[in-house]
Amino acid sequence: MIDITDKIKNKLDQLPELPGIYKMIDAKGKIIYVGKSKCLKKRVKTYFADNPKWEKVNRMVRLIDNIEYIVTDTHLEAMLLECSLIKSIQPIFNSQMKNDKRYVYLKIEDFNRHNSLKVTSTREENSIGPFRNKYMLYDIIDSLKNLYPIRKSDKSYDFEYHLFPVSMNKEAFQENKESLLHLFSDGNNFDIFINALNQKMQAESSLCNFEYAIMYRNMIQKMEYLKGAINKYKSIMAADMFITIPLQNGFKLFFISCGNIVLKEKHAEIGELSDGIKYDFIRRGFKSSESFSTDMDEKSHMDYRDILYSEIINLPDKYKTVGTDLLIK
Repeated sequence: MIDITDKIKNKLDQLPELPGIYKMIDAKGKIIYVGKSKCLKKRVKTYFADNPKWEKVNRMVRLIDNIEYIVTDTHLEAMLLECSLIKSIQPIFNSQMKNDKRYVYLKIEDFNRHNSLKVTSTREENSIGPFRNKYMLYDIIDSLKNLYPIRKSDKSYDFEYHLFPVSMNKEAFQENKESLLHLFSDGNNFDIFINALNQKMQAESSLCNFEYAIMYRNMIQKMEYLKGAINKYKSIMAADMFITIPLQNGFKLFFISCGNIVLKEKHAEIGELSDGIKYDFIRRGFKSSESFSTDMDEKSHMDYRDILYSEIINLPDKYKTVGTDLLIK
């Protein structure tokens, strides 16, 4: 390990092998970094190893005068607490999750002579998002310009690639707008559009027009990104959900409604939870969801939603119950 003070050595020895968050503090008492881990002792010690991988860690370690930590029951709660603290404290060495005000929206425009889509900083009519990567949105906007006008047919979308963007009159612009509204409204519509792009790619490739084939391939990748960013949460985050996370001695129960944890509770049970405990918790979860409110704006909520989504999709099916299945007694 690198040279560290006795104070820091003692702090490292005191760290438990439990999930939680840690705060790196400088000599002035300022929190300069917040992190989380499934095992606090193991994770925090890595910062003080010889030859840290990142120069950022090198710079930070020189400033650390103290370490504080908070133990949580689960890694999920550690991730959510880390997110909350980063947003409220804004530590200098944290980069992710603290700049949510910079997240943006993609807006489908009304008739104009320039753009069918634009990036906005606030939610407006016919806008979708929020998104973290505004530069990806600008790239998508530029790529789609060469396909306009896009027309919705019975079972697909009709379009052609134009080397230079086509100037659309009001009627063509409106038809293109309706097609974009339809496309962005549902993940299945994205699949149809991506399939149409794929057919174009295959056709260009068969003609040895590899430059155009690559262009369509790149556009498919961008549409996959957009589809995921818009639709991947909908089925889970719109539903009520009961999840169980196993602990060393028991279980932690969570009732989630519209992407918010409205009730959580720890049970020191050996073996499987009884149906009585589950149903009583679910009943109270529904009741809590009726009066639950949050003043968090949707840009801030996006990071919490991502954490919940990641935890939920990686949980084995036996530990999660979604939607109408909650009502089965």
